[in-house]
Amino acid sequence: MTTTPDTTFSLMGPEFQADPYATIARLREAGPAVKGTFIDGEPCWMFVRDAEVRTILDDPRFVVNPASVPGGAVPDRRVEGMVAIGIDEEIARPYLSASMAELDSPGHPRLRKLASRAFTARRIAELRPRMEQVTARLLHALPEYAEDGVVDLIEHFAHPLPLTVICDLIGVPEADRPLWLEWSHAAMWHVKPGAMTLAEAMRAMVAQIQELITERRAAPADDLIDALIRVQDEDGDRLSDTELVMLLLDLGVAGHETTSYLIGTGTAALLTHPDQLALLRSDLSLLPKAIHELMRWCTPVMLTRPRHVTVDLDLGGVPLAAGERVMAILPGANRDPRRFPDADRLDITRTYEFRGEQHVGFSHGPHYCLGAGLAKEEGEVAFGALLRKYPDLALAVDESEFEWQQPHPGMRRLARLPLRL
Repeated sequence: MTTTPDTTFSLMGPEFQADPYATIARLREAGPAVKGTFIDGEPCWMFVRDAEVRTILDDPRFVVNPASVPGGAVPDRRVEGMVAIGIDEEIARPYLSASMAELDSPGHPRLRKLASRAFTARRIAELRPRMEQVTARLLHALPEYAEDGVVDLIEHFAHPLPLTVICDLIGVPEADRPLWLEWSHAAMWHVKPGAMTLAEAMRAMVAQIQELITERRAAPADDLIDALIRVQDEDGDRLSDTELVMLLLDLGVAGHETTSYLIGTGTAALLTHPDQLALLRSDLSLLPKAIHELMRWCTPVMLTRPRHVTVDLDLGGVPLAAGERVMAILPGANRDPRRFPDADRLDITRTYEFRGEQHVGFSHGPHYCLGAGLAKEEGEVAFGALLRKYPDLALAVDESEFEWQQPHPGMRRLARLPLRL
């Protein structure tokens, strides 16, 4: 069955901004997709059911790069869009529009293969003691930031923890960490009055990454920069200098976002579901399941990059023409009752008939999150330590007072999470 196009629907509209889950649920039951406008004002089919979302993310007939559509039918306005939000063209064109997230085969699998050799399970496991050390330090310091017994978990724990870990992984010197914190605030839209702009932050990050690469070539170290330099000549393939900067920039900007939002939003979810919190407190071996359920139930990533259809096809009863743009709405899939019984219920003991990751919180298919393993490890460490350290942790505000931020529709985060320890 086809769906009636609704060209008035916008991801930046007040309905979606106010309550995206309720809006998505309404759209999902009305049909497999709605045709509205993306943030650039251009039309886009938005698919909200699990089956179609997974197809978009995994089927090679849907591409992220407009240039991959045969015949040059789709104009490439990605750089133009980045410039419109304040990124310099000399940063946007070589480093962002050509990032792994913006590439299709064969460029994407080539870069992903090279990057994944340095982003291994072994390296993540080796980081765990450092994760635990940083987590313990941040949790111990929380009372120092309390005002009238209330502390903001986002600013003082959820954000600095994954940023510190990604800086450790990349090899950012300790002395430069405060700068990366400032840059990430700008890059993640945490800009405060008087803070540096997004353009300034991106320029500064690129300049320091280039400097760090030069230093590692002169004096190798056991970090991600050194590891990526070493893989440049492996197996007859090579990372160009531009690609090397691009990969490190991508990790520096996006490598901690999902985890930061997951810690904040996930903590809020547990505190507003005391039955689930009690289950987890009584059995911390449930942490791996809890991380997946939180990624399913309150994934911070609302949607993926637009895909372009390469051939005429039918998706879920919706006829699509080559060149049309589609969007996968991840919470639509993650709360689709066709896949998840009682899908709107948070259940950290949820079990599945089939093995493997059932949600699409980390995406799906070729563009599955390269840092998912790191995010899951950090989540387990963070939630476990938080619940052990502060067994009486409680919200300092009512759920109705939560301040949600969606400065762009791709992410949804809590601006603050006031807690009593």
